[in-house]
Amino acid sequence: MTVTPELEAQILRLYHVEKWRCGTIAKQLHVHHTTVHRVLTQAGLPRNRPILRPTKIEPYLPIVLKTLEQFPALTASRLYAMMRERGYRGSPSYFRHLIALHRPRKPAEAFLRLRTLPSEQGQVDWGHFGHIEIGRARRPLMAFVMVLSYSRDIYLRFFLDARVENFLRGHIGAFNTWCGLPRVLLYDNLKSAVLERQGDAIRFHPTLLAFAGHYRFEPRPVAVARGNEKGRVERATYPGGILHRPQVHRSRRPECPGRTMVPIRSGGPTMSGGSRDDSTPGVRKGATTASAAARQPVSR
Repeated sequence: MTVTPELEAQILRLYHVEKWRCGTIAKQLHVHHTTVHRVLTQAGLPRNRPILRPTKIEPYLPIVLKTLEQFPALTASRLYAMMRERGYRGSPSYFRHLIALHRPRKPAEAFLRLRTLPSEQGQVDWGHFGHIEIGRARRPLMAFVMVLSYSRDIYLRFFLDARVENFLRGHIGAFNTWCGLPRVLLYDNLKSAVLERQGDAIRFHPTLLAFAGHYRFEPRPVAVARGNEKGRVERATYPGGILHRPQVHRSRRPECPGRTMVPIRSGGPTMSGGSRDDSTPGVRKGATTASAAARQPVSR
């Protein structure tokens, strides 16, 4: 805003003579408060800064910071009780506000966008879809899900449990449906795939290793609860994902477990009863059965 000499003189007079505050001058003259501050600064008046008064927590701040350094996740209510025993008499709400300002924060973690080539990688997981009544028995409804990392096409099949036998049946169904298989399949801490895990040390189920040796793919572990490594399949199976949307449930009611509902395009819940055509990227093609496909060269 351009300040005229008349307006500048009026601002200086009201500030120095009438002792008006900057906010009052801005309100009465219908200008922005930064305009008033700029005029006063250009006139050689140092800008007033808020006076920092000592707070009640300052005597206790060294021990608070030392405690937070040793126990970063300690709650503010527990710290408040500790300081009350040492003589602090401030309000709990303001104490929590100060603790939020001084609590150490984890450094930001950088993530690299993962990109894969066609026919290179797939991701496997179980999804839980509640329970169903069969006679007088109440059985869990488990969904075997395999997602191709390149095209993000989804294979889905329902079972009544998550045993290794059904886990391998789901693999074979996906291989036959796509007439091929990826070179690498990713698993996290699935009981159907992993027998023991200590940090980065993984012991896969021997049946799965024999299965992978027969079909010539590499089972590869990923870190637990790391969505950036296996997020495509978890995005589908976790609550709120594509497989949990109401329109998917209406169009894919599993009248009988074991029914194959494939394939599902990630763009929408359409249902198909046959195999994929050869134009779908992300799997190895050129065979009609999974056993034969595992021994075919990659064509795309």
